[in-house]
Amino acid sequence: MLISDLRIFQAVVSTGSLSAAARQLDVLPMQVSRRVAALEEELGVRLFHRTTRSVSLTSEGDLFLPYANTMTDAEDSARSELMPSAAKAQGVLRMTAPSVFGKSIVVPLLSRLLETHPDLRVELDFSDKVVDIVGQGLDLALRLAPLSDSELVARRIAHNPRVICASPDYLDRYGTPKTLDDLDAHHCILLQAVLRWPFIINGEMKRKRVFGRVSTSSVDAVRTAATEGLGLAMLTSWDVIQQVRNGTLVLIELNDAKMEDLSVWAVTPSRRFTPTRVKVFLNALEEEMDNIIKSGS
Repeated sequence: MLISDLRIFQAVVSTGSLSAAARQLDVLPMQVSRRVAALEEELGVRLFHRTTRSVSLTSEGDLFLPYANTMTDAEDSARSELMPSAAKAQGVLRMTAPSVFGKSIVVPLLSRLLETHPDLRVELDFSDKVVDIVGQGLDLALRLAPLSDSELVARRIAHNPRVICASPDYLDRYGTPKTLDDLDAHHCILLQAVLRWPFIINGEMKRKRVFGRVSTSSVDAVRTAATEGLGLAMLTSWDVIQQVRNGTLVLIELNDAKMEDLSVWAVTPSRRFTPTRVKVFLNALEEEMDNIIKSGS
């Protein structure tokens, strides 16, 4: 099984057509078609459903994709280890990130990263839900929520405690809560996945039901609603770091309770070889977040 055939297979998956894969790889469409056919013949299965306009993975192709990714990643890692001076990120980095964090932190980072690594491409999915990265053939997931036990590999990138915040205008009109019970007199912007806000009281986790006039499934919408003065919001520190610094949101500390301390996690599939593109991105992300912290100190 040729690694070059696996890379052609990956290109067809990422672009959705043989002709687009050929343009991406700078080869003739006929070459792509022949190599895919050769790979299917070698495996004894059909990898793609083909139409005149596009191709899509068969169930066998979907099952084979993680194995193809592992084999090409192993080659990339071997080259990186044996020729570190020549190591460059290349190929397609497929990743998912929470919407607010992705737009605020990851996207601004990409322009510098892609300039340094011109052979790198990025497919970035914004989702506030936990995505099955193995099933979807992703290289990486950035997560802000507590991690459940799994076979995935997690790397802590930065601390990211939950915070309560509100706009200066809202606090001028309704006052600043000082205790947990004070929240009952306030409009709280509800994230539909977290209807009870978690607090640490005397070392124990307790969850308080809060109420408000606005609820949404989007973290981005919660932040926007808070900056518009619609109520108190519970987010994480990296969700609102820019707004706190420019004064559009104010952090609120309660006297009798603390918020849950979370972290930014990078989650990768449980496999032996970490692609160079993932290592390069994570190193750049850590450096970017460290620079943001230092610039505000």
